[in-house]
Amino acid sequence: MPGKVYFVGAGPGDPKLITLRGKELLEQADVVVYAGSLVNPVVLEYAGKGADKYDSAQLTLEQIAGIITRAAREGRRVVRLASGDPSIYGAVEEMSDALKAAGIDFEVVPGVSSFSAAAAALQCELTVPDLVQTVILTRVEGRTKMPDREQLEDLAKHGCTLALFLSAALARRVQEKLLTAYPAETPVAVVYKASWPDQKIIRGELKDLADLMRKAKIAMTAMIIVGRCLTARGHKSRLYDKTFSHAHRKASIS
Repeated sequence: MPGKVYFVGAGPGDPKLITLRGKELLEQADVVVYAGSLVNPVVLEYAGKGADKYDSAQLTLEQIAGIITRAAREGRRVVRLASGDPSIYGAVEEMSDALKAAGIDFEVVPGVSSFSAAAAALQCELTVPDLVQTVILTRVEGRTKMPDREQLEDLAKHGCTLALFLSAALARRVQEKLLTAYPAETPVAVVYKASWPDQKIIRGELKDLADLMRKAKIAMTAMIIVGRCLTARGHKSRLYDKTFSHAHRKASIS
């Protein structure tokens, strides 16, 4: 009888930020395939001592799919451990196609994304009442091309909060593209290795982004947050206003 495959989000780095479900599945896994370049190795300590572990950092998609498929066909329980949340730049669709073709059951277990961890580190709400209610999760175009209408300068026209993945090495390009739509003084923050012990935070203005990152020697494993939410003060939600009625509370005019 075939085993089952679980795509598990390991969270942003802090081993305590994996979900209870993710931790449970690691403890029960026979095989763990993990992204060694991104996942905190401490998270792997949750796996049982008898589990076979494979670092996918040096493997191709076909090699990863081969390991997972073979193990599942042998009736083993497999955890594919991805950094952050598997649904964001997690290549789940590519690997699940091979499992579907082989008739192997799988499940996706969400995790805490690095953009959430970065916002927590900044003690910042990405959506601020009356100021910004939209967050765009994206990346700048590099060797991997972006689809039509998803170029950074196009997304920047919305003026909302941007959370940029996989873009730290191209900070100068990020800055140039965003300055086509955002004011030069737009607040920016960079969180290097959010929630890890060596987490680092830098803040500044968009016009200085590339220089700030160069001086801080940040060129990978960082989340770039752009937008007015970073310096917002005094904006209150109507949901908790005493004069605002909703399904669970009547307004008070006294």
